[in-house]
Amino acid sequence: MDVPFPDLETLESIAVGIGSNMFEGFKPTKKGIEIIRDYCLGQMSFAELILAAKEKRYEE
Repeated sequence: MDVPFPDLETLESIAVGIGSNMFEGFKPTKKGIEIIRDYCLGQMSFAELILAAKEKRYEE
């Protein structure tokens, strides 16, 4: 989805998590992957992550 990651280890780690959730029906979007990446890299707090989910920012 053309979302940049700082290194291969981070990409693989996040991809495993996203893949696991896809078995449960999660449909990733570019914006959703960016939000997950930012949270995992500490660029977004847990409170900001919850707010982004409530506001459905992942659909943008």
